[in-house]
Amino acid sequence: MGTGWTYGAAECGAVVTSTLAPLVVGRSALDVGARFDDLVKAVRNSGRQGTIGYAISAVDIALWDLKARLLDLPLHRLLGAVRDDVPVYGSGGFTSYSDRRLEEQLGGWAVGQGIPRVKIKIGESWGTNPSRDLARLRQARSVIGDDTELFADANGGYTRKQAIRIAHEASELDLRWFEEPVSSDDLDGLREVRDAVDADVTAGEYGFDLTYFRRMCQARAVDCLQVDASRCGGITEWMRAAAVAAGHGLEVSGHCGPHLHAHVAAATPNLRHLEWFHDHVRIETMFFDGVLDPSGGSITPREEPGNGLTLRETDAEPYRVA
Repeated sequence: MGTGWTYGAAECGAVVTSTLAPLVVGRSALDVGARFDDLVKAVRNSGRQGTIGYAISAVDIALWDLKARLLDLPLHRLLGAVRDDVPVYGSGGFTSYSDRRLEEQLGGWAVGQGIPRVKIKIGESWGTNPSRDLARLRQARSVIGDDTELFADANGGYTRKQAIRIAHEASELDLRWFEEPVSSDDLDGLREVRDAVDADVTAGEYGFDLTYFRRMCQARAVDCLQVDASRCGGITEWMRAAAVAAGHGLEVSGHCGPHLHAHVAAATPNLRHLEWFHDHVRIETMFFDGVLDPSGGSITPREEPGNGLTLRETDAEPYRVA
């Protein structure tokens, strides 16, 4: 049995059961590319964005895990590993945190676990509290010291000029990563901010197909392309999106779900890093044996067959909805 998952609405499960499962059950598990093609073609009239895209991603991830287990190979070896360790950055720092909570979390990553890059959320309430955003950035730099890279994610909360002003006001903090300073749908705006600030401007987490990633790369909107295997079409489409980025001279970064991405990241030549996202790490730790250790700033995919994880079904059962 292969295991795949996504971070979407409960309706994703209904899509898998009613629409996607009949296309893979009883078919060759070795021909993942053919199965992916069948899934995408089957939803053409329903649309691949949103819930259906999440569901396809989960099925594709499960198929890759199953294939690797059938062949008795770790997934990253099946895909063709290019590295043993995958760099990660600690991610959380939500705007709802108190100063104390922010300090504890960032210090735990930077000092306690030796992760040399961390990210916090800014753009609070759609950019209506920039003074607190800047204060939290200053607090973060104070907590992590000068040797740890500071990242920020505005979740598209700012206007173009506002994002540029925030970056300039934070210039003394050596901000390295400015995620979605404006809406990821505003490619011209992303490029305008990118051209005006020192931090790398990034986006791409909402991509559901190659056309999205091609447009973002062609627009020169980002310095690093984010890809999310739980949305974009699983591992199959992740690899193709990474190739699109490479063709434009860009690296890719895995968005959230680090245990979804660990193996394919190890097989991606133009990888920059993965997001060690607090909420998803918490969920994955609740449900799986075999979770990875980010101490030192990287994770090492396990050498057991497949993704190296074992679902603890008794722990997952209380949350079952169907």
